[in-house]
Amino acid sequence: MSDRVGETRGTSVSHPVTDRVLTVPNVLSALRLVGVPVFLWAILAHHDALALVLLVASGVTDYLDGKIARRYGLESRLGQLLDPVADRLYIVSTLVGLGVRGIVPWWLAAVLFAREAYMGVVILVGRRHGIPALPVHFLGKAATFSLLYAFPLLLLGDGTNTVAEVARVAGWAFTWWGTGLYWVAGILYAVQLRQYIRAREVPA
Repeated sequence: MSDRVGETRGTSVSHPVTDRVLTVPNVLSALRLVGVPVFLWAILAHHDALALVLLVASGVTDYLDGKIARRYGLESRLGQLLDPVADRLYIVSTLVGLGVRGIVPWWLAAVLFAREAYMGVVILVGRRHGIPALPVHFLGKAATFSLLYAFPLLLLGDGTNTVAEVARVAGWAFTWWGTGLYWVAGILYAVQLRQYIRAREVPA
């Protein structure tokens, strides 16, 4: 569930992007993709333990694939495609599952979906100007990790015992923080894109 659609892994490109397919980061991203339908089935079928395990595993592998790619120079074009696709599918499936279960209101899902649509427009504008990717902003990372903590806690909070009540309060705290940062980061990406476009328009 990262903030990396149309953005590069990391704040700067430290390694060349290759055409390699079989790499550890790509395998991790592919495993996350395979887990999406299983996760959606688990959450809709009220198999919460399995859904929690898959959601936590998604967050861990999301962190590891980027870390490994940067550390060992394994950034690839396929990885830049698989990673954000897997992240977005988990966001969508989680919001749908939590919405159907009544754990989160549909208007909150709409707010997060609207941000995804907004970023899609930003990315399309960037590609029209020959800018295929934007560096990941710190706030984007903070928003992503906040939501990564929020979703499992909200799912764990679907109960009446003390653990569920504590998890629900913490989950909503991360949800509000993450949602706010998600939109702020989106606006900053648009400002950043505008600066790139203006810089390209300045005569050499």
